[in-house]
Amino acid sequence: MSRSVRTSPEGSERPLHEAYDTALLDLDGVVYAGGEAIAHAVDSLAEARADGMHLAYVTNNALRTPDAVAGHLTELGIPTGAEDVITSAQAVARLISEQVPAGAKVLVIGGEGLRVALRERGLIPVDSADDDPVAVAQGYGGPDFPWGRFAEASYAVARGVPWFASNTDLTIPSGRGIAPGNGAAVEVVRIATGAEPQVAGKPLPPMHKETILRTGAKRPLVVGDRLDTDIEGAYNGEVDSLLVLTGVTDGAQLLAAPPQHRPTYVDADLRGLLTGQPEVTKDGGGFRCGGWTATAGSGHLELSGEGAELDGLRALCAAAWAAAGDGTCTLDAEKALARLGL
Repeated sequence: MSRSVRTSPEGSERPLHEAYDTALLDLDGVVYAGGEAIAHAVDSLAEARADGMHLAYVTNNALRTPDAVAGHLTELGIPTGAEDVITSAQAVARLISEQVPAGAKVLVIGGEGLRVALRERGLIPVDSADDDPVAVAQGYGGPDFPWGRFAEASYAVARGVPWFASNTDLTIPSGRGIAPGNGAAVEVVRIATGAEPQVAGKPLPPMHKETILRTGAKRPLVVGDRLDTDIEGAYNGEVDSLLVLTGVTDGAQLLAAPPQHRPTYVDADLRGLLTGQPEVTKDGGGFRCGGWTATAGSGHLELSGEGAELDGLRALCAAAWAAAGDGTCTLDAEKALARLGL
């Protein structure tokens, strides 16, 4: 049976932290930015946790260990244990362990997070293609990662050694702006070898599998700021999602989202976990949320009314997604978004 196409954000009478047992939270752009907590994140997460919601932190960044991530969050005022952190390094290590013998050597092209995850699965990290590895594991190695490591990966992959990547995010946020991510590094090895890696991280199923296995979530809610990783990962895992607008996604990108990038809910920041979500209703030829009505006009989206900015955005999402169906909305939304200051 084919999956139905989402044409509108959903409403929820219950606060989201009561409607779902576990929040699967992305980190960069959701909980912190440039290493500092995003406004309202600490207090919102504390209240959700106090009311019984399990908080798990899910990151595509394979550089840091769960212990290091948990320590950073705790320093920010968000008490976290290593068991609450799930990384793409853990997901790719499990993927490799399912295909190679226990105790096998794996060539590591990445940082300490990847080495720790491989050891956890009973595999032996090595540093040279001449160490007879049975697999190559590539993850983000940090901004000062030596160029020669990519050559080491290329030598092994060119010999036919299976190649695995923690994730293929082309960019990663930093305190100074947007920097090349592991996906850019993967492209270096791909260009040199012509090979394709098996990929574990968001939005692909191995990451969702790892997350559910480690959290035991029964009714999870994915919370993220990126459509192509967080929201698509929730879509692939067939679970609900909350998009927060504290990271990389802007209003225009949200309105143009194809079905796999359309979140269940949209909110400004993590305070959205603590509230219900307003319903978007059909209103004649348009869609109404709060005091706003959005319609798909000839070549553009139209917005009328007044009220909370987010209600206007939710109404616009419904108009755009309904018009696009299973495609991408190409209607001009500039004037409508300008009315909302977006």
